[in-house]
Amino acid sequence: MKHLFLINPTAGKENALRALEGEITELFAGLDYEMVVTEYAGHAEKLTRAAGESGEAVRVYACGGDGTLNEVVCGGAGFDNLAVTHVPTGTGNDFLKIFGEGAERFRDLIALREGPQTALDVMDCNGRLGLDIVCAGVDARVAADVPKYKSLPLVRGAGAYILSLLVNIFFKDLARPMTVAVEGQTLSQDFTILCICNGRHYGGGFMPVADALPDDGILDVLLVPKVSLFTFLRLVKKYAVGRYWEFPNQVQAFHTDRVEFSSPQPITVVVDGEVMVDHSFTVSISGKKVNFFHPEGVSYAPAPSISTPARRL
Repeated sequence: MKHLFLINPTAGKENALRALEGEITELFAGLDYEMVVTEYAGHAEKLTRAAGESGEAVRVYACGGDGTLNEVVCGGAGFDNLAVTHVPTGTGNDFLKIFGEGAERFRDLIALREGPQTALDVMDCNGRLGLDIVCAGVDARVAADVPKYKSLPLVRGAGAYILSLLVNIFFKDLARPMTVAVEGQTLSQDFTILCICNGRHYGGGFMPVADALPDDGILDVLLVPKVSLFTFLRLVKKYAVGRYWEFPNQVQAFHTDRVEFSSPQPITVVVDGEVMVDHSFTVSISGKKVNFFHPEGVSYAPAPSISTPARRL
């Protein structure tokens, strides 16, 4: 079996990346392995697809953040001979949070190398694949604006996210007009949040649906109509920890395998950190799956203490 390490040089500090390269060289000596430092957006996707098309058994290690993982998922979905994983060197690493305390073990290259693999569902959003969450409300606009604020003097990292959050919540309209078709219903009004979950975490730690599972063929969809700023600030605290159902008058929950939405205005959508803009989107469970390998003993099952309304299809 071949081990292919795709290293994003923009994710993490230079010293840490050099240390990772040294660790790979030491731990995989004598094995069939390759390290490639990606050179441009989409490079990891291209390399992963080529590895899958080779027909040989290969494990692909996405060394970076959620964007790097998304690229290898897009390139590796649908190949039975290929499996992917995430070696977190980025700042967000949201998908791995589904493993709870076990997420730290994804830094253990030996545990990854020897670990089992599981076939996970993949979302298709207008042709872009995603493993974790698709969002299309104010949360998506906050994420999409972060790079703009990073370019400002003295604004770095979390400061750019906080600034984008403040501007979008307090100085722009929270809701936008949208028509959403889901579970046989067509809803047309102003919506504040549309969140479509295959995984459980996004936005640096928000967990909208605490019991979402990436292998059950179900998309957990949360829809929040236009609400006042006061109500939004109250709601978002519960939304962030998976207790959306405490606001039955403000949050509609659906459990489906497909949702369509459109607007006369451009819609900003974020798929696992990747920004898309269009007037119409369809998000569905893809016919492809992706093999995801992980350390032995870690689990993405929800914590036993979680109690939510019954999920249905």
